[in-house]
Amino acid sequence: MARLTVDRLRKRFGQIEALRSATFRVEPGEVLGLLGPNGAGKSTLLACLAGLLLADGGEVRGEDGQVVDPPNRRDALVYLPDAIRPWPDQTTEWVLSFWRVMSGARDDGWPSIAEVLGLDELRGRRLGTLSKGERKRVLLGLTLASPPPVVLMDEPFDGLDLRQTRATIAMFRELAAGGRSLLLSIHSMPDAARVCDRLVLLNDGSTVAEGTLTELRSRAGLNAGADLEDLFLALA
Repeated sequence: MARLTVDRLRKRFGQIEALRSATFRVEPGEVLGLLGPNGAGKSTLLACLAGLLLADGGEVRGEDGQVVDPPNRRDALVYLPDAIRPWPDQTTEWVLSFWRVMSGARDDGWPSIAEVLGLDELRGRRLGTLSKGERKRVLLGLTLASPPPVVLMDEPFDGLDLRQTRATIAMFRELAAGGRSLLLSIHSMPDAARVCDRLVLLNDGSTVAEGTLTELRSRAGLNAGADLEDLFLALA
């Protein structure tokens, strides 16, 4: 049974239909990539799943097959939006400690997360003084320290350098191997190909394809050398 099933989710802003019909599943212990051009509805979809926006139609179901309404999703998932700036006047150490207490984070995996993201070197600095990449590392730490089994992230690698991206990808793979499910909206197709078990292609607010890289190549009639850009152009 899928850990999370999204069925025909829709969202409209006035005359703009941001989501027309988003349908896919999130399996236990996988990294699922959400890909699409700007304006495809990726951020709107994540915000609707997290309950920050109320969808105009469709359903989100849990592992038991029952509909999970937005107020009840906080135990099932945690969401990291793109480009947020929380608590700018507080130190990194204060923010990390506060969030871990408030979210009920377990301590067993925290040392590894903090080491991979290099958070110890940022502890005495205020969040408002951090660079884009440093702030992203702190926000990743907050998100991954949270206990829900499903993690939603919008552009998790934005601001990270090559070495940090590689280390974060390896950490994501380790977390998935331990049973967590990660749904990542990713702009970089090479990053998506490296980290994701399966992919959801979103275009014009609708799911156009879902599957592994091999499955999507077969569906598009492309050979094994076809990359994600080829796939998206063939399927979208």
